[in-house]
Amino acid sequence: MDRDFLLVQKMRMGDEEAVESFVTKYYARILSYCQVQIGDHGYAEDMTQETFERFFRSLKQYRHYGKAANYLYVIAANVCHDYHRKRREIVTETLSEQADVRADNPEARLDVQMAFRRLPEEIRETAILYFLQERKQKDIAAMLGIGLPLVKYRIRRARELLTAYLRDV
Repeated sequence: MDRDFLLVQKMRMGDEEAVESFVTKYYARILSYCQVQIGDHGYAEDMTQETFERFFRSLKQYRHYGKAANYLYVIAANVCHDYHRKRREIVTETLSEQADVRADNPEARLDVQMAFRRLPEEIRETAILYFLQERKQKDIAAMLGIGLPLVKYRIRRARELLTAYLRDV
């Protein structure tokens, strides 16, 4: 039995420490994901809070089939899609310095962040989960509700586009 299953059971019984432990465990990763998707730290925090609110609202219906993190990423993706739909614009702001992008210097970090922003939305989402969040391909497929071959294609395409974008810098 995994730790998340036990946390979910305790949260269903109203255990506040379990809620705190669960949020602490996943908050930074979901915030980072939302930040890359949204491009604004303040809105990303709002999206992260909305993700956890939706999770807790659906806690009674939640069925633990694997990793709770996968379910959180699905919710976060939906929250971010809702944000973009409502705004009806492409976010062009640069990502905050707290984004989980691994680069040695600030200039390189900004180049990588901007390259990710240039990716088409469906490829960007897969690339963020794979390259930045270090999720497994099969987990990405489950989170996004797509087949593993499509995930592999999107990762390959993202790698090609990122290489081209960064070569132009």
